[in-house]
Amino acid sequence: MNYTVEYEQEEDGRWLAEVMELPGVIAYGQTREEAIARVEALSLRVLAERLENGETQGRVFSVSFAAA
Repeated sequence: MNYTVEYEQEEDGRWLAEVMELPGVIAYGQTREEAIARVEALSLRVLAERLENGETQGRVFSVSFAAA
């Protein structure tokens, strides 16, 4: 599955990144790159938890990220 990372700079200068296909997976960073790295790491944690809890229904999948 491909995941889209959308990002924007807040008025206070921080960057916000979000993975659209994973509701609630949002991270801030001082730079765009930091926000993207944090949200990608959080995404992998969420997906790992889903695997551990059997929420993937035995599907084999790969993960890739693309910044939008």
